[in-house]
Amino acid sequence: MTDGHPSPEGVPPPPPSGEEPVRSVYIHAPFCARRCFYCDFAVTVDRAPDPVPWLHSIEAELRLLEEDGWVAGAPLDTLYVGGGTPSLLGTEAMAGLARILGPHRLESPGLEWTVEANPESVTPELAAGWRRAGVNRVSLGVQSFQEPVLRWMGRLHGAAGAVGAVDTLRKAGFENISVDLIFGLPAHLGRSWREDLERVQALELPHVSLYGLTAEEGTPLYRAVGTGRETLADPDRYREEYLEAAERLGSAGYLHYEVSNLCRPGMEARHNAVYWSGDPWMGLGNSAHAFRSPVRRWNLRDWAEYRGAVLSGQLPVADSEVIGPEEARLERIWLGLRTSRGLPRSSLSGAERAVARRWEEEGWTLADPEFLRLSAEGWLLLDRLAVELDGVAIS
Repeated sequence: MTDGHPSPEGVPPPPPSGEEPVRSVYIHAPFCARRCFYCDFAVTVDRAPDPVPWLHSIEAELRLLEEDGWVAGAPLDTLYVGGGTPSLLGTEAMAGLARILGPHRLESPGLEWTVEANPESVTPELAAGWRRAGVNRVSLGVQSFQEPVLRWMGRLHGAAGAVGAVDTLRKAGFENISVDLIFGLPAHLGRSWREDLERVQALELPHVSLYGLTAEEGTPLYRAVGTGRETLADPDRYREEYLEAAERLGSAGYLHYEVSNLCRPGMEARHNAVYWSGDPWMGLGNSAHAFRSPVRRWNLRDWAEYRGAVLSGQLPVADSEVIGPEEARLERIWLGLRTSRGLPRSSLSGAERAVARRWEEEGWTLADPEFLRLSAEGWLLLDRLAVELDGVAIS
């Protein structure tokens, strides 16, 4: 839903003053020590990136956005530094970022500041530096706790690496730690999905994000599947592993609050919720997206091209789109159904309610008189169901 126009030259003017200020920021750090087998993100392979050029580029873009009217000085509610592997930038990069953003943006006592890390780059020095800077949430790219799986993916941390990283972060004072796990891996790896879920429970991690493996065009995995050298999990196995995670973690007290995210009560990812709510956010860095209704725009994907643009005084916008009424309706349905809150039943037409009753008969929704909420079975069909409900809404 991000294919759009007009061209960068046609980017709409900044929103008029008085509109809701942007209180959430995503910042992209593109550097990775190695590109994983399945990865299609905007990354640049660099085992020891210099943080100074990155900080200079982020600062340059921020100043351009201030001049363009896309960002104000309001205190932030959430800040998310993703990638790539931001932890490769060293112990003081987040302190440098805090100086660039300014204390006026980071003064809120309720600020959620998340930074992504890979286990092998988490050290006591890094964790301490992040704490001093004000980081209070870490998202770890674990994917699995099993050695053969990690080798196949091209991950650099061993089976014990993630456990050690969690321990290091906790000793530094981090309590809000999230881990990513990938399900639906090729059967020949012999991966025990249950063992990985049990490890998450044993570590008492407060937040888990689940991602089903897909072969994205342009990745080594995509080429391997295309030539028959690799085979993805069949749909039944994909479904079974997703449902097993939902059942097992749910029984252990985790809340399945969004299609891909589970947490202990009160530990929801507040930054991600901004994307699902339709609130505005700003993106800094190559490939970063920004949204302020009705405009969504995104930056140049290539790091060198992005850096060259901002340092020459040009906004690095690759393209943008204006979200019209039809697109906004579909997005409202899709975003609402992907969360555990769902859609208010009072907002549904008679035809939509008939569809909802059929979904309930199929086991795709939960029994809730006030909200249309998908079950885990329904979430497996999210895209299809959102399109179906939208089709009824416009018929």
